Amino acid sequence: MSAIGFPPFRPPVWMKNGHAQTVLGAYLPSPYTTQPVCHRVVLDDGDHLLCFDDRPNSWKEGDRVALLVHGLCGSSTSGYMNRVAAKLNDVGVRTFRKTLRGFGEGVTTARRSCHAGLTADVAAALEHAISLCPGSPITLVGFSLGANLVLKLLGELEDLGPAALDSAVAAAPPIDLIHCARHLRLGLNRLYDWSFIRSLHALVHERRRSVPDLHDLPLRSLPRRLLEFDDQYTAPLIGYAGATEYYTEASSARYLHRIRRRTLIVTAADDPVIPVEMFDNYEMSDCVTLRVTEHGGHLGWIGVSGVDPDRRWLDWRIVEWVLALDARQPEAAKTPVQPSNTGSARSPLVLDPSARPAGGLAPSTSS
Repeated sequence: MSAIGFPPFRPPVWMKNGHAQTVLGAYLPSPYTTQPVCHRVVLDDGDHLLCFDDRPNSWKEGDRVALLVHGLCGSSTSGYMNRVAAKLNDVGVRTFRKTLRGFGEGVTTARRSCHAGLTADVAAALEHAISLCPGSPITLVGFSLGANLVLKLLGELEDLGPAALDSAVAAAPPIDLIHCARHLRLGLNRLYDWSFIRSLHALVHERRRSVPDLHDLPLRSLPRRLLEFDDQYTAPLIGYAGATEYYTEASSARYLHRIRRRTLIVTAADDPVIPVEMFDNYEMSDCVTLRVTEHGGHLGWIGVSGVDPDRRWLDWRIVEWVLALDARQPEAAKTPVQPSNTGSARSPLVLDPSARPAGGLAPSTSS
């Protein structure tokens, strides 16, 4: 795909550190609220997914829809989910915010738990959205773990699946879960490892108290690091021998060259959770554009004022991307997606003009 004319991400001088972007990005207030309708999606095994439907007053049948998927330990009300849904609603896009099975508002609606490769749940939510919005083109939008699920599903589908699904955005996707898990064991990155584990422990204990017949393992003491947790709990719970097998099967990296829908990946070179160098290790379809910013942390991207209506740079780039889809090809949702003849080609890498080299990535020469 051709380069995207996004404005470069420029953080405030005092927020150039990736840890500052990550922490403040998560905890600064997000004054965006919606009043969604909650849908229950019944799965083949009897579990339920929850999808929160925000329909703008101006939306009509045939207008664009976006399905949003949150990250590990998040929910439909995570700040980035609320903000992006509200901003897409403001430009007439109907949104569905899917909760991962067993997380957030869906903590008691499922006996089984979500995992990083469970694309069938995303597909079920997608089918539900299509049934409610016949004739509408649909964009998948994933954040962190949800972004890995989105990319993996697109690669699994290739040129098959619903014609309505024509595009996707993946923000900070952990495409190589083994690489990411090891990265979390380094230096200050361990703070996020501990944060994930605290949330996962609380979630498991809550589900053990409140979900009858929970699909569980009889571990009296849950592991204290994410890699060990997935090795001793998550992986055997879903039928894998250990974390290495689970991570290999669940990672989206080996599916990227098979993606046939227009897809934008956005990540930051200073993300303490998602190591940027791994993106240079895998082939990507020519349908995929990878955008790397020098700063931004993990789902932070709090920029200087005056560029966008607020400082949340990523939110506005998602809105721009989604709006541009119909401007580029209005009939996209009505025509089956065709496979590319150069599906194994390396994706063009688009860097911010201000970016410095990171890993094996070359900086842009633009001014």
